[in-house]
Amino acid sequence: MEPFRPLIVDSAVLTAVNTGMVKARDFTRSHARCMLNAAARKALIRAYESRMDQLVTHPLFEYRCSWRSMIRIQARLVSRWLRGGVPRYENIVNR
Repeated sequence: MEPFRPLIVDSAVLTAVNTGMVKARDFTRSHARCMLNAAARKALIRAYESRMDQLVTHPLFEYRCSWRSMIRIQARLVSRWLRGGVPRYENIVNR
């Protein structure tokens, strides 16, 4: 999960903020918490789903797939490595 956090989630959040999908006024602050309003939550989910559908090239197999598929492929590789089916596992690394 951790190798994908900056590549998918952080990227989606930065896109939502940089494009104005989420603004400072979308937050309600109190002394104990900070809450995001419903419209901004939906915008963040849209940004995340858009990122998950984005096509990228798998570094090992060199074919295009969505981030959603990339996670599935990597999960299968980890599983094969844990069972001894492949000699080593390599995480996805951003250039």
